[in-house]
Amino acid sequence: QVQLVESGGGLVQAGGSLRLSCAASESILSITVMDWFRQGPGKQRERVATITNDGKTDYADSVKGRFTISRDNAKDTMWLQMNRLKPEDTAVYYCAAGEGPDSWGQGTQVTVSS
Repeated sequence: QVQLVESGGGLVQAGGSLRLSCAASESILSITVMDWFRQGPGKQRERVATITNDGKTDYADSVKGRFTISRDNAKDTMWLQMNRLKPEDTAVYYCAAGEGPDSWGQGTQVTVSS
């Protein structure tokens, strides 16, 4: 299984931006689906965004127009650009790979202050 490592989380004021990265331990070229999930305090884990290996994307309604998912198969990396952040975006963000998903990162904390 591919190992995934997230980075880029932190504390930001409402309205600000953060860019999360997800680095894979091996080639992601053959991984058809990669996702970002998040789990807020007292909430269930939810899917935030999905990208296929040919660049098709899909977003949760709560982040449409504010978040952008991207990937570079040559760099074995996926990103999540988060703009106009809201306090309700506060969560641990996880990247995931595979249809299952089959692999998960350890998570990175994003805290948005009001």
